Amino acid sequence: MRIDPEDVTLCLVDDPAPAGRPAADAPAAWSAPDGARPTAVPIVQTSLFTFPTFAALIEGLAAEHRHTVYSRGQNPTVEVLERKLAALERGEACKCFSSGMAAINAVMTGLLRAGDHVLFVNNTYGPTLELAAHLARFGVEHDVVLDGAPDAVRAALKPNTSLVWLESPGTMLFRVVDVPGIAALTHEHGALVCMDNSWSTPLLQKPLTLGVDIVVHSCTKYLAGHSDLVAGAVISTAARMEDLFYRSFLLNGGVLAPFDAWLLLRGMRTLPARLRQHETDALTVARFLDGHPAVRRVHHPALAGALPGGLRGTSGLFSFELAAGDFESVRRVLDALDHIHLGVSWGGVESLAISPARPGNETELDGKGIPRGLIRLSVGLEGADVLIADLDAALATVR
Repeated sequence: MRIDPEDVTLCLVDDPAPAGRPAADAPAAWSAPDGARPTAVPIVQTSLFTFPTFAALIEGLAAEHRHTVYSRGQNPTVEVLERKLAALERGEACKCFSSGMAAINAVMTGLLRAGDHVLFVNNTYGPTLELAAHLARFGVEHDVVLDGAPDAVRAALKPNTSLVWLESPGTMLFRVVDVPGIAALTHEHGALVCMDNSWSTPLLQKPLTLGVDIVVHSCTKYLAGHSDLVAGAVISTAARMEDLFYRSFLLNGGVLAPFDAWLLLRGMRTLPARLRQHETDALTVARFLDGHPAVRRVHHPALAGALPGGLRGTSGLFSFELAAGDFESVRRVLDALDHIHLGVSWGGVESLAISPARPGNETELDGKGIPRGLIRLSVGLEGADVLIADLDAALATVR
């Protein structure tokens, strides 16, 4: 894992320098009368902000993307988090949301219009595709291409494709695609590229530096890291984020609460240390599974050797296929786990397992390119030896 020292500093610093003013220029209310400053960003728990004059209020309302008027728009605690995420992604501006899906929704509803086409490349988060299907009611089309080779993507583009949506590594199978190549051909086509970077975090991959136009995050996962909040983020250029602020953020109302922003800022202080341990333990567990007789295949980006693409390391989320690919075998293995818990989501300190298998859904899995007998594993921080023993005992039920 190669984490940029600048990123470690950004994770630890209270407030990165906002555009146009020094980092130390925090609101006066955040300092004590003797000049002392808090070591943690204060929680500005308020719904609205008052103004000394009606003219000042009018000025604030005229540019809510820059002024604190009402916490459905801007809030000082949330703004610190947004500056930090924008700096980590090497973007100009960020907006945080009450969930990753709220962030995804804001991008789609803010950018797309009737007659547009969205192309999803690689295996994509299920609710994202469900939202795309819902938008068909409003005249927005979409297609999915699982082959991430640039030629396959080029062939799938349509004259009305306005947005290409990427995950790399992709959901469930964690395949890596050629992000710069896809971004280049998408721009030649005249479309934008949005990428979900939740798996890698900004520490392990920076899509904006690879040609991507917009980055989204489920901050619920590794960025927060403790399974105690739900949040999302969008990062792009300042002009595009201003546009999305008025088109979709204010109107959709999916705002991040100041306390959740504070929790997220606290979680990000340990992000570099957590990611290093997640990578080490997940690779150890993945190599154990790769040699296990009850396992057909392990899907982990680092098992093939050198890391592909723009990845600087790997996180703790990967999947494996049981040699016995039937639902009953999946159920038996999952039910036999002890230290690894069963649940949705990932990226926390606890290890989690889940499977897309359901009774009788083999044809559906085949259509999505998902192998039968697949189990997704989020490796937490309990220790690789504990998790390997747990998995070995569970896999003994299907030998």
